[in-house]
Amino acid sequence: MKIKLLFYSIYICLPLFVFGQENTEKKEKKELYEIVIPDSLAYTKNYSPRIQRLINDPLTPSKAAFYSAIIPGLGQAYLGKSWKVPLIYAAMGTSFYYYNLQDGQMKEYRRAYKKRLNGVFNDRFLETDIPLTDEQLLIGMDFHKNYRDMAMLFLAASYMLNILEANVSAHLLQFNVNEDLSINPDLIFDEQQRGIRLAIKF
Repeated sequence: MKIKLLFYSIYICLPLFVFGQENTEKKEKKELYEIVIPDSLAYTKNYSPRIQRLINDPLTPSKAAFYSAIIPGLGQAYLGKSWKVPLIYAAMGTSFYYYNLQDGQMKEYRRAYKKRLNGVFNDRFLETDIPLTDEQLLIGMDFHKNYRDMAMLFLAASYMLNILEANVSAHLLQFNVNEDLSINPDLIFDEQQRGIRLAIKF
């Protein structure tokens, strides 16, 4: 009788022991499969002492706009963005060049028209294959006058944008943005799902 009880006890307890052992092994195996990457990808930006002073000075936007109003591009150079200066002068220089070109053409048409009103017919527009009439001279004068005025508008717009850009750049420089972005990825091999899980913590 005792032998039977011992046999039944072993028969009942053995599966429980084996099942518990398998769970322990699976748990240990799962822990071994877990890989944690502790390194974070952090981005930090270090400013020079001069730029730091500009950031802390509340009058920096006003100063930058004032400098650009006096000399175009000076505000950008004051903020340490000298690479924008050639772009400003390229825009203003192109507008100024076309203003002078169209203004000279308009004045030439006007001089020829005035000469003809005074009875002098020696302008170059009479020496072309198709001589221009007085009415065509007036049309040409208005044509170049319109383009001259347009070039002046572009010149004024470039000057105003130069001031506005300096002011906005200064405000953006002082804009408080936390640039410390960190990523902590956890790469986990999931044996039950037979795949890989990637958990990213910000």
